[in-house]
Amino acid sequence: MILDTAQLSAIGDRSSNQDALAHACVDGLSCFVLADGTGGHAGGEVAAALATSAILEKFLLEASFSARALGSYVAWASAEVALKKHADARYSDMSTTVACVLIDQSNRCALSAHLGDTRIYMFRLAKIISISKDHSMAQRLVDAGYANYAQIRRHPQRSQLFAAIGAEGDSAPEVSLAPIALLDGDAFLLCSDGFWEWISEAEMEQSLSTATSSEDWLNAM
Repeated sequence: MILDTAQLSAIGDRSSNQDALAHACVDGLSCFVLADGTGGHAGGEVAAALATSAILEKFLLEASFSARALGSYVAWASAEVALKKHADARYSDMSTTVACVLIDQSNRCALSAHLGDTRIYMFRLAKIISISKDHSMAQRLVDAGYANYAQIRRHPQRSQLFAAIGAEGDSAPEVSLAPIALLDGDAFLLCSDGFWEWISEAEMEQSLSTATSSEDWLNAM
């Protein structure tokens, strides 16, 4: 399996870029990570950078393809952020979302994990076949029938999270239990709310259907 990848990070209208993204490959396994320091929290930029580097550090030390392994990478990141918060009072309130995709290129399958509202989209034949569910108050209201999913991008409680690395009362990461079999042309999109709030799912699909590469697709979006 040949992977075609692209990445983009921009500061937007913030005073600092609180997103961090990275990937690593070893022994036919590839790990992709995106984190978004939660808005308004001191040290969000530090938390995001620390979480991504910790996940890849653990992956490179113990590269394995399983839900248990992927969960352990995210748990390691949580532990590293907790240590930093405890060691430096300046970062006592920092936290970050995280999204991670682990791909076994030899066996053509993938696993994913996430916390917060940084999303993982999967596409097949240029159509979305899965979207990770946000750990946000807005998503809970949608699940309870009090809000429409179409309104979630502009919901006043869209940024109120109940799961994030470094947040008090941490929830366990949501990890896919079974590998996803991959076909030629399948695509993943990892993106923070600073991206998905400004582009619809229909626009994602349309731009993918005409793109000739991952970079072309990302630039079009």
